[in-house]
Amino acid sequence: MLAETICSAVSAAGLGIAALTAYRKRFLAATRIAAYALVPVGLVMTGVVAWATGIVFKPTVWAGFAVLGLAWLLFVTTRAIERRAVGAGEGKQKRPKAAKGRPAQEAVAPAASAPSLGDGARPRPAQTAAPAEDFSDIEAILKKHGI
Repeated sequence: MLAETICSAVSAAGLGIAALTAYRKRFLAATRIAAYALVPVGLVMTGVVAWATGIVFKPTVWAGFAVLGLAWLLFVTTRAIERRAVGAGEGKQKRPKAAKGRPAQEAVAPAASAPSLGDGARPRPAQTAAPAEDFSDIEAILKKHGI
């Protein structure tokens, strides 16, 4: 009963603020404020507020949430223990130990062990233009500007 009264008062105050905002010729903002102000009354009329207050103020509901939390904790714990047991058991294959400072390498097919670099020749960068051509372009620009 108290929650419904509070929601009604909040809605009435919001509608009053919306009326003042509309009086100041800010109709878009006034409409938005009125929309927000009508939400609490709508929640009371649909019964959501009564449902929420019924959940908050009943100790059996809180005990139910505690039991659900405990069940979730047990599921997570058993899953973690199961993963750890499978990881340490026969589920994994043994990998060869690496020498100190070097990572272990896994076996590969013989054809895959040779890198495919082609004929081994590296592409050479294109030769740059002769310096005379670069200066001729610069000279043409300078002559154009009268320098």
